[in-house]
Amino acid sequence: MSVPPAPPILLASTSPQRRAILAQLGIPFDVVPPRYVEREEPGAKPVDVVRLHAQGKARSIPGEAGDRPVLGVDTTVVCGDRVFGKPHGPEEAVEMLEALAGKPHEVVSGLCLVTPGWELVEHAVTRVGFRELTARDLAAYVDTGEWEGRAGAYAIQGIGASLVDRIEGDYLNVVGLPAALLVGILAERFPGVYGFG
Repeated sequence: MSVPPAPPILLASTSPQRRAILAQLGIPFDVVPPRYVEREEPGAKPVDVVRLHAQGKARSIPGEAGDRPVLGVDTTVVCGDRVFGKPHGPEEAVEMLEALAGKPHEVVSGLCLVTPGWELVEHAVTRVGFRELTARDLAAYVDTGEWEGRAGAYAIQGIGASLVDRIEGDYLNVVGLPAALLVGILAERFPGVYGFG
């Protein structure tokens, strides 16, 4: 008796990193750009913000979903009391990387899964430490352009790995999707359907 194929998850994101991680995990998915506009949330804790944005993205496309689960994700970088989003230019990228150099920081992701019967919002935190960086290190990395569109101005899965000297937690969360969290949810809520649990 053949097992019916798992219904593809609807990914409410245009992130190539998130698509690559889902493909790496063997989770079938389709992509629909979210119709959610992120707003500044003055005074809100970073965990609350990423959870809110992930939920907003997942909720923004229910019409296309049918019975399929919709996945929304949002990620930010936190160092001390400062939140680092995506830099707007090379000067801001240098400033962000200088602020992270030699210090630990946290990559915080919110994840929301919406189905016709339930909605779940969770988050994951990965701790990352940068080595001390010289002006030459900063200039060389920023010249790669890899920082563009990246929270915290680096991509750990690329040349940005050379900036990192330690990591604690889910590596794929730093890449762009809290994979361990997602796999745990799928194993619990859809045992066997997506190959987990």
